Amino acid sequence: MKDNQIDVGKLSLRKKTVVGIQFLFVAFGATVLVPLLVGMDPATALFSAGCGTLIFHLVTKGMVPVFLGSSFAFVPPIILASKEWGMSGTLTGFIGVALVYLIVSLLVKLKGTKFLDRFFPSVVVGPTIILIGLSLSHVAVDMAKQDWLLAIIALAVAVIVLVFGRGLMKLVPIISGVIAGYLVAVCLGRVDYSGILSANWISLPQNIEHWQTPQFAWEPFVCMIPIALCAIIEHVGDIYVIGQVVGKDFVHKPGLHRTLLGDGLAVLFGSLVGGPPVTTYSEVTGAIEVTRVTNPQVLRITAVTAILFSVVGKLGAFLQSIPSAILGGIMLLLFGSIAIVGIQNLMINKVDFNHSRNIVIAGVMLTTGIGGAAVNSGSFTLTGVALSSILGILLNIILPKESSEKQKE
Repeated sequence: MKDNQIDVGKLSLRKKTVVGIQFLFVAFGATVLVPLLVGMDPATALFSAGCGTLIFHLVTKGMVPVFLGSSFAFVPPIILASKEWGMSGTLTGFIGVALVYLIVSLLVKLKGTKFLDRFFPSVVVGPTIILIGLSLSHVAVDMAKQDWLLAIIALAVAVIVLVFGRGLMKLVPIISGVIAGYLVAVCLGRVDYSGILSANWISLPQNIEHWQTPQFAWEPFVCMIPIALCAIIEHVGDIYVIGQVVGKDFVHKPGLHRTLLGDGLAVLFGSLVGGPPVTTYSEVTGAIEVTRVTNPQVLRITAVTAILFSVVGKLGAFLQSIPSAILGGIMLLLFGSIAIVGIQNLMINKVDFNHSRNIVIAGVMLTTGIGGAAVNSGSFTLTGVALSSILGILLNIILPKESSEKQKE
């Protein structure tokens, strides 16, 4: 244990609970905002995040202090999939995500992590992340223009907190923007309270009470796979980072294959109860860095708190009363930020665009993804990020590497 870390064993149960709830509020904004953006039930997302985190801790022998929350990377593909194939088809896509996690977990156990770099190098991953962020940017604009005042206020506050915030405050720009926008909406009389008034105080999450099972279809299954690969690569980075924060090597003990398996089983559980995919949460890692509370037990308290919050019917109704323009304002920042992560990926990994090979791979991916290219075969259609990612992977395998690139390897 590092010198400045807090020994959670010396904390009382009350203090552990307070810290655990604090971690939930760090993750709360994004965990409930993702389902709100895509038309899913936020209470179900909280339930699946809490249960998914407990599953992860069970698989990883309770060693890794992480919380699993809804991933923003899945917002664009969920919106696309729900429009094309409905929510039942989208849930099938989530099963595809879980399957990818399980397969990669097995491969990591058998072969180590080097195969990830071989088949999914940064020249493929970077453009994929960029496309995830930009593919549905028009959705953000369409939502924001319903009430530009609320959208701009939410966006402005989120930006101010992100740029000027300190400590834990800097970790909650999204929820800060939503709260500010909501307060203005209340003052202007633009909030519908009917759902809150009619909701029960205690009730099961909607998707669990009215259980919606996945309905198998190939299209959403394939559509989600490239995003799953991006989430897996992000997961690997998160495990390295939390290891550095805690001062332990989680890649080797309990093992990266176990952390991937834990994420995969959590996604599978979420798909079966109607929740969005949940993945390791960088924001909570930031909160751990700030508070220096690193014991996984506190994160399990966070998970249980999320489950308890999910059955508060008034809370779910309150979240659904947030005007869509506020969410649109947040998405203006969010989708652009996802694209910037893709650019950072290219920069950090020093992808050299002096090589024609890299220009071809990234150029074809961006053009086909933004241009709306599609491949149709009967009832099967492959479009957008999924098609572009597959093209990138194939081009990376087929195109010969230049001599200077081979020497680096």
